[in-house]
Amino acid sequence: MLEGEGFKKREFDELADVYVINTCSVTENADKECRQLVRRIQRKAPESLVVITGCYAQLKPKEISEIPGVDLVLGAAEKFNLARHIKELSKGDSTRICSCDIDEILDFHSSYSIHDRTRTFLKVQDGCDYSCSFCTIPLARGKSRSDSIDHVIKNAEHLASQGVKEIVLTGVNLGDFRDSESKNFYSLVKELGKVPGIQRFRISSIEPNLLTNEIIEFVANSDKFMPHFHIPLQSGSNKILGLMRRRYRRELYADRVNLIKTLMPHCCIGVDVIVGFPSETDEDFKETFDFLHSLDISYLHVFTYSERDNTQALSIRPIVPMNVRHERNKSLRNLSFMKMQYFTGRHTGQVRKVLFETANKNARVNDSAGQGMMEGFTDNYIKVTTPYRTEWENEIVDWKIIEQTV
Repeated sequence: MLEGEGFKKREFDELADVYVINTCSVTENADKECRQLVRRIQRKAPESLVVITGCYAQLKPKEISEIPGVDLVLGAAEKFNLARHIKELSKGDSTRICSCDIDEILDFHSSYSIHDRTRTFLKVQDGCDYSCSFCTIPLARGKSRSDSIDHVIKNAEHLASQGVKEIVLTGVNLGDFRDSESKNFYSLVKELGKVPGIQRFRISSIEPNLLTNEIIEFVANSDKFMPHFHIPLQSGSNKILGLMRRRYRRELYADRVNLIKTLMPHCCIGVDVIVGFPSETDEDFKETFDFLHSLDISYLHVFTYSERDNTQALSIRPIVPMNVRHERNKSLRNLSFMKMQYFTGRHTGQVRKVLFETANKNARVNDSAGQGMMEGFTDNYIKVTTPYRTEWENEIVDWKIIEQTV
């Protein structure tokens, strides 16, 4: 949108007239990280405009506005009017807050990334109607709402015309996709599978209760949807899942994993898990560890529970000491490493198709000798790093998996 208004994009470390910080409310220390970034900008470019948006900006706009150096705070709806707000702003004005009640946000704004990397992230859904006791996302992003299937298809066709080979479907609660005709996520993936030009689709993250058997079976039989799922679990203890107000129990999660692996033994499965939730005992954590250890999964994203204002989890006792939370996090991260080693090892010697990234800061890295390197992912999400070759940029290459690809 800004480029359409004549702006040019710069890397964060370069000088710019406007810096936009998109904040989170899920990861820890969002406020601390935001302040640190603003201070860096102030030291480097004190006359530049600083705009804060994202979930933290929606939840605590006044708190952010009091950070020295912040010129504009945009809530969940107003971020789409960023270009207009910047034109009305001058350095030195008092900090402007543009926000609204989250319940008033009912419109869906589609968006996608392009030119940043080979894989393009296409948003098809926003907001969440769930009420997990640890989460502020519904307060920051509003009610669940979706794009139309027709418009998603048009976006995918446009991306194909731009040379995009892989699209990652994203949303706050992606599996809750429903368009105005009440067509669901399964309807969407079936239509996307027909789009010419796009060779790969991935489903970014989907709740286990929304990952239906028909979706799993469709992916198993699709040439375009990659054998890769990311399925949040959060806890392997049914007691903790109940306190978290999750909409499933561990038995359903195990059924989903078992069906995936029955139909696609080579499929990569990632898992989100939270450690240190209030009242989580050593026995509860062991139940989670043992459950994850028993599942045929590939990697974990481990989050240390941290308190969030206006969440029901604040009233749950007893609180788990922070040092115990960190110990449990480390334990699961070690398990994740072993799971990924095992998953990759099972494919050693196989030839799989790798889509190599284009040459940019995200995809092109240097090895210890300073030689240019490039990265790519197999269909089932094993990362491959190899010396850079121009002819492999944005190309799908047959690749023999070796142990060093972990």
